[in-house]
Amino acid sequence: MTMSDLKNANRDVHDGEPLAIGSRLEPLVDDYLFEKLGDGVELRLHPPTKREVVMQTDASWEGNACLYRTVLQDVGHVRMYYGAWQYDMGGGQMTYPHPYFLCYAESADGRHWNKKPLGLVQFAGDGRNNIVLSPESFAGIDLSAGDTAIFKDTNPSCQEEARYKALVPGRSPRALYALRSSDGIQFSLMRPNVESRAAVGRDNVESRATVGRDNVAITPEPVITQGYFDSQNLAFWDGLRGEYRAYFRDFRGGAPHGVRGIKTATSSDFLDWTQPKWLDYGDSPEQQLYTNQIRPYARAPHIFFGFPMRYVDRGWVGQTDYLPGLAERRGRSAAHPRYGSVVTDGVFMTSRDGETFKRWEEAYIRPGPGAVDSWVYGDNCIAWGLIETEGDAAGAPAELSLYVTEGYWSGRSMNVRRYSTRIDGFVSLQAPLAGGVCLTRPLVFCGRRLFLNYATSAAGSLRVEIQDHEGRPIPGFSLEESEQIFGDSLNQVAHWAGGSDLGSLSGRPIRIRFVLKDADLYSIQFRE
Repeated sequence: MTMSDLKNANRDVHDGEPLAIGSRLEPLVDDYLFEKLGDGVELRLHPPTKREVVMQTDASWEGNACLYRTVLQDVGHVRMYYGAWQYDMGGGQMTYPHPYFLCYAESADGRHWNKKPLGLVQFAGDGRNNIVLSPESFAGIDLSAGDTAIFKDTNPSCQEEARYKALVPGRSPRALYALRSSDGIQFSLMRPNVESRAAVGRDNVESRATVGRDNVAITPEPVITQGYFDSQNLAFWDGLRGEYRAYFRDFRGGAPHGVRGIKTATSSDFLDWTQPKWLDYGDSPEQQLYTNQIRPYARAPHIFFGFPMRYVDRGWVGQTDYLPGLAERRGRSAAHPRYGSVVTDGVFMTSRDGETFKRWEEAYIRPGPGAVDSWVYGDNCIAWGLIETEGDAAGAPAELSLYVTEGYWSGRSMNVRRYSTRIDGFVSLQAPLAGGVCLTRPLVFCGRRLFLNYATSAAGSLRVEIQDHEGRPIPGFSLEESEQIFGDSLNQVAHWAGGSDLGSLSGRPIRIRFVLKDADLYSIQFRE
């Protein structure tokens, strides 16, 4: 896809011009393609399936507050980076027995994880741990190390010594610093220092600065300063748009009493960033979002997917007494009221420009019953990153896995649980057995066949009609000539009585009419 294709794909769909979708995959996560959803048809959110616990944060340098994590597919293995902390509650206070670290684990299959010793950071006098960063990793910055999200830079101009990058927050002043690494393990600052020749004496040197020759104060230079940065701060290379994009938290209305929200900025070199902008959710009601977990969907990178953790505080109301873990909840509340009253869940949102998002108001990950995966502030935090894994049953197709926290605040460790969803299975165009019809806007495609990712019941079906741009059925591709499709497939070709070859229509404006009965349609793609 070219930049002009992308601009056409993301422009206002009401300007009357056909949508140029080419041969790209289109997950049906929004109404962008559709002119009309008939009675009985809706876009339906599909929460993922809960799978096994894949990790417990039970090492002495980890704990019960290992909230933020990044999961990325690399060559030959999967990488996971995660914050590691412990909260101890007692006497109405919360204390921290060890610093806030960033740790690392690897997996060959996304199910079994190895926390291999790295020898980078001493903990209790021993380097045999998987700690990548500590608050003291770089002189001159008090790092909030566990709030860091690592990514592999696919920018064609990226040098090998900077193949892995991250934005890491400093606590005071609040700011983001740029890191780079050749191996994703040992990181260095990309802007190591700024010299200040102000008078530097024993009593007025800030503790975060180092002092060089001639009383020169040397302080690492941040790259983004407008934000609060106290949750996972992430960035990535957007190959379609040719820019780096960052997402991070701030408080609309000012911290700490404003509304928790998300800002974004872009950069051509990862060092100089644009003025941050608030994300726009259209006419959706205001909600507090603690994280963002946004990146382009790998199979359809023209669409950004986000999996924020939603923060809900009703205060301590009558129903709070009936939530799991009442004694522990009251203990946390003694340290701060919101530690007992706040509950969190995971939501799903998408965007075609990185700034305006369609946010589903219903939860993507709900709190569960019981004492472990419970109604707790910090549970249901989704990791940044989706990976493809083998199907959960023998002979099942591949699926997408995501990783979710549970057991925050509890004991000396917490769980990381894998969830799975079908490929492209986040949202579907759905109709009941009584049936429903929908019609796309005029489209221009490239290719010879239409591939469908769909599922029906035994009694259900899916039929496809190709129309010209004015809505007239095209001979050979009418609804009457459409073969009835039923079953469950990630990649089935649509057929008509005369075959499946749409090559004569490639490059011409067309519309697609879908007729569904007890069926879900997840994505479509024209290709050879």
